Amino acid sequence: MDNGFDLAVVGSGGGAFAAAIAARRKGRSVVMVERAATGGTCVNTGCVPSKALLAAAEARRSALEGRRFPGIRTGTGPVDFEALIDGKDALVQQMRAEKYTDLAAEYGWDILEGTARFTGDRDNPALDVAPADGGGSRRIEAAHYLIATGSAPWAPPVDGLQEAGYLTSTTAMDLDARPESLLVLGAGYVGLEQAQLFARLGSKVTVIARSRLTSGEEPEISAALQDVFADEGITVHTHTRLTAVRRDARGIVATARTGDDREFPLRADELLVATGRRPVTDGLSLDAVGAGTGERGEVVVDEHLRTANPRIWAAGDVTGHPQFVYVASAHGALVADNAFDGAGRTVDYHHLPRVTFTSPAIASAGLTDAQAVARGHTCDCRVLPLEHVPRALVNRDTRGVIKLVADAATGRLLGAHALADGAGDVIATAVYALANEMTVQQMADLWCPYLTMAEGLKLAAQTYTRDITKLSCCAS
Repeated sequence: MDNGFDLAVVGSGGGAFAAAIAARRKGRSVVMVERAATGGTCVNTGCVPSKALLAAAEARRSALEGRRFPGIRTGTGPVDFEALIDGKDALVQQMRAEKYTDLAAEYGWDILEGTARFTGDRDNPALDVAPADGGGSRRIEAAHYLIATGSAPWAPPVDGLQEAGYLTSTTAMDLDARPESLLVLGAGYVGLEQAQLFARLGSKVTVIARSRLTSGEEPEISAALQDVFADEGITVHTHTRLTAVRRDARGIVATARTGDDREFPLRADELLVATGRRPVTDGLSLDAVGAGTGERGEVVVDEHLRTANPRIWAAGDVTGHPQFVYVASAHGALVADNAFDGAGRTVDYHHLPRVTFTSPAIASAGLTDAQAVARGHTCDCRVLPLEHVPRALVNRDTRGVIKLVADAATGRLLGAHALADGAGDVIATAVYALANEMTVQQMADLWCPYLTMAEGLKLAAQTYTRDITKLSCCAS
């Protein structure tokens, strides 16, 4: 029996490490349990590997499209897919060591390799840890426990899907060879990124979207992105679902059905299912210690991220809150403050940004037009095509839009949405504007460096009071 820990953490991703680091900075003792690879989704199967491969695919696309600049001739050869994946794996291993395992050693806590489940009762919870090597289990007792087990890909019930087999975003990035054709089920951020990644590496890609592309974003962004995909040879079927899947000697055979009940067949070498993720809570035995789960398997927590058991907390994807690594990290630090200092902190998602790393990228913060109306606002919206943004013009790539959502009565910014090169960097400006409850007029009057994509936000704000097509290129 191991006694006396201040914090026992189940999981080793962003939320787990943020909590452990914060606890160690407070002089508290920590132990961590991980049943798979240290580092969680982000470094192993999510952000790091996917964005590394997306950057490689963008480099290849740039070489193929270099002709858009007068006087420039570029080209590219075939993709060495095995070398590409090996390079991705090497980067993951490097970052896992530098940002996770080495840090744990530096801060002074142990990471136990094994599967944890709660034992005891509500008043005396403990962890039973079955080691990965099959040895005898260990009992871990702590003053506080943190569940930070993340989420995993989820597949919908489609006839024949399990028997046919399919790829997820995780397994697709570990393939030995690039599929000649790929069917992607799902049009959220994972599906869109993976679709464009494989298309730019040379696969023939078809996307099946239950409604429209990136349905959580503004419709203007969805429409503009669909045009981008069409330009890049990606076939998109919106308002469509798969009804059956089977595999034959040539690959995947699927049946699709449109919203008006029209059926048609689809064939591809592989099927990638990207229909969302679900919290990982299997085998934790939460009920035994009075901590429950919700309808989607999420750990039920209050506004302070505490479960019904006052000694058990949860952070990150497993809570059902927005599934971003920076949310998980914020959760971890918050839990440490609340558990050990009684801080009573909560999380404010009012100006939470999100980015989809397609190219152009999608980035948003705040409310959409529809969300603002649902909350009782009378909205005044502006949509600025990138053809009016000087940075896009000199890049010779004006694909995309910037949309601002403002309150009609006060002019206060309610939301900002962009499809643009570097949109993830652009949206940071909007986050500060939303956090400080700025009006679009204040945004229009702020300094902004010329020939940056962020200038598009200023120009979009200026459209509320003037016709920007009548301005010179750097006039304010």
